[in-house]
Amino acid sequence: MSTPVRRGRTLRSRLLSFITGAVDKVRAAWSILTTAQTRLLNALAMIRPGRGSATRLRAAIAVFNTSLGAFDRATRAFIERWAATDLPLIYREGAHTLLENADRPLSRFTWTTGHQAHITALSAQYYADLTARLQEALQRARRFLRAAQDAARARTGRFDTALLRREHPLDTITYANNSRHPVDAWARAAITWQAVTTANTGAARTALDDLGVNYLEVRDGPDCGWETHDSPDRANRTLRTVQDALAHPNSHPHCVREFLPRMDLIGRDDILSGTAL
Repeated sequence: MSTPVRRGRTLRSRLLSFITGAVDKVRAAWSILTTAQTRLLNALAMIRPGRGSATRLRAAIAVFNTSLGAFDRATRAFIERWAATDLPLIYREGAHTLLENADRPLSRFTWTTGHQAHITALSAQYYADLTARLQEALQRARRFLRAAQDAARARTGRFDTALLRREHPLDTITYANNSRHPVDAWARAAITWQAVTTANTGAARTALDDLGVNYLEVRDGPDCGWETHDSPDRANRTLRTVQDALAHPNSHPHCVREFLPRMDLIGRDDILSGTAL
């Protein structure tokens, strides 16, 4: 059943610059926040109780709030560009890669109504996901600011910057299970997930809508499960229906899944999805 499939540049290689650039922008935006935290803690540690302390405290807080606004603007600018510009380009890269692997490199991808609907839904979902992370970071930053100014006003001895940083680590993201992860690790996982899912959705929709392909050959990590990484249903070197591929374009953060079109199986519908090659 297995026949050679033409391979052009891998989808992963096409996505690498998008992923790297996006992670760099997130890292740069978050550095505004973490630098502001360090600057505020250092400024508060230098303030001694007495005349003029209230004025210096207000000035330090004003600088932090200005930086918080800059962080908000930088992160929103990234999110808007990612959702409105980069994700559609990534969707198209998935489509182009599939066309090349179908030996149709000169086929022209067009934004049909169906393609537009799918990228609009994905962009809206990921815009909301990233914006929620930004809102969480802003809330945590404001809680830190309140705690820092309360500690400064109540100060009678040494100002404990280490305690405040430990209780309010603004260089982390809090997951649903309350575990904390470095911003860089979260950004790379989240951006990679969004990019691979978007590109593979573009590939699967192109296979179905533009080529009439019913089955896709899956290339993935040798130990990667189909629905989740630990699923016993292994993904690599299996045939999946396009509908299954659309339901599971990705398995886990940093997934390397890619779909190859099985042009030789056009018109077939009798193969069990998940059949090993």
